[in-house]
Amino acid sequence: MYSKLEITGTLEILTGMHIGGSSAFAAIGAVDSPVIRDTLSDRPMIPGSSLKGKLRTLLALRYNENPLVPADDDDPRILRLFGSAKKNRVKRSRLLFRDMILPDASVEELREIGLHTATEVKFENAINRLTAVANPRQIERVIRGCRFNVNILYDASNEEEMAEDIALLAEGMRLLEYDYLGGHGSRGYGKVKFSDLKLCVAVGELPPAILTECQALLDEV
Repeated sequence: MYSKLEITGTLEILTGMHIGGSSAFAAIGAVDSPVIRDTLSDRPMIPGSSLKGKLRTLLALRYNENPLVPADDDDPRILRLFGSAKKNRVKRSRLLFRDMILPDASVEELREIGLHTATEVKFENAINRLTAVANPRQIERVIRGCRFNVNILYDASNEEEMAEDIALLAEGMRLLEYDYLGGHGSRGYGKVKFSDLKLCVAVGELPPAILTECQALLDEV
């Protein structure tokens, strides 16, 4: 039977996070590198592609024999979960990552402590070692403490592989907590933490024993 699992939870920003948006039409004096925002609400967002791409990259570093191979030649377990676009070997991803827009609850938490924006501007200088000339720049970041709602759908096409797939996803999340999301991670940006991860059957039916096993794997994140 065709079935889908929905995985929900919270992704908390522990240090300022920068996932870049467009600055093509920025006015003079505007921030050099703004964060990506939802057009309708003007709130910061985390594209599903950013989370998916980072998780896949970390798992590829963990499991690929050669970390420099193209994504379409990843370890079979990674391909099974994230898919492949390789000619004559197209494989559909079992995971679907929703975009995450800063929710009302997180906005209200910021207002309660007197903040009316979810971002900050960090000034940085790049110094030329030979000339000592400074190249200042302004980078916008989502401030620490913001919480985004995680929403991931899993295509439960093979019950025998479900536990291994969810275990791999959970490992990717743990790896991310010791890495960073977005840019400038070596400067301290983008430390994140997952919490309250839950799964439920969104479409179809699945044996309760499998669901219990998969939930236990997510609880380890």
